[in-house]
Amino acid sequence: MYVEDVRLVKGCSAAELLRMMGRMGGFMGAHLAEAYQLLRDVLSDRECLRMISFTGNLVATGLRGVFVEMLRRKWFDLVFTTCGAVDHDIARTRSRYRVGSFDADDWELAEKNVHRLGNVYIDQSSYGLVVEREVADLVGELGHGAELPVYEVLWKIGERLGSENSWLYWCYRHRVPVMVPGIFDGAFGYQLWLRKKIRLSYEKDQNLLNEIMWSSRRKAGLIIGGGISKHHLLWWSQFGGEGLDTAVYISTADEYDGSLSGARPREAVTWHKISSKGRHVFVKTDATVALPILVLALLEETG
Repeated sequence: MYVEDVRLVKGCSAAELLRMMGRMGGFMGAHLAEAYQLLRDVLSDRECLRMISFTGNLVATGLRGVFVEMLRRKWFDLVFTTCGAVDHDIARTRSRYRVGSFDADDWELAEKNVHRLGNVYIDQSSYGLVVEREVADLVGELGHGAELPVYEVLWKIGERLGSENSWLYWCYRHRVPVMVPGIFDGAFGYQLWLRKKIRLSYEKDQNLLNEIMWSSRRKAGLIIGGGISKHHLLWWSQFGGEGLDTAVYISTADEYDGSLSGARPREAVTWHKISSKGRHVFVKTDATVALPILVLALLEETG
């Protein structure tokens, strides 16, 4: 294949642009085009277990709307994420965040009781207290002594939120299990622990994952960012087969510190978390740039 110029014309679709980027050579543009091709194939494979992992910081941004759209359309069968993603979905459903600046005076923000997450400003009254009230109401509904897997508790929160702008709501609607292995690493999990009226059964979460993985003929993962959500998806993918058959990573992390967050798909092959026969691509770019383009192109193709 020869290098071809990208020729932009008025009315060019996102899908057409990505197809041209696939022939342009160069750097991450071509990788983004490959990610599009892989995801398009995955979405057309009804026998493939489709999984997504993402980190909580992204839900604090408007990228939450992209996750909502994918889950509303039943693109994924299983979600892996962090407690922060739960916190921010609750807080942004019940209150509002503001666009700020990376260059803010953090001491001044602290005096005004404003949290900063990158260039997102979060009033203290829009976060901790909001999550606390939601958990208190949930505990009141469930009663003392209930023992539930984490994913069922999250379905109940999605049902309570009742908003089409919430990604947890769509997981509840479509019964998509949400796996949060670090549920106590955030406001939601802390408030559950503090009240000590609901017993969370991680064992039931793991039992469900075991059943799903061993019964899936093929597996695919869209892995956005790193951390515990990335690792939990990869860890469980090694069971019931030879690992992921398709993997798309979107991350800005570097691999040279040996962390899981920066590890490339080829490294996961050595752990049998991605099949040696599988297809994979690493797109080193900001997810708030790449994911909207990818999803828009896929919507054009799949409807």
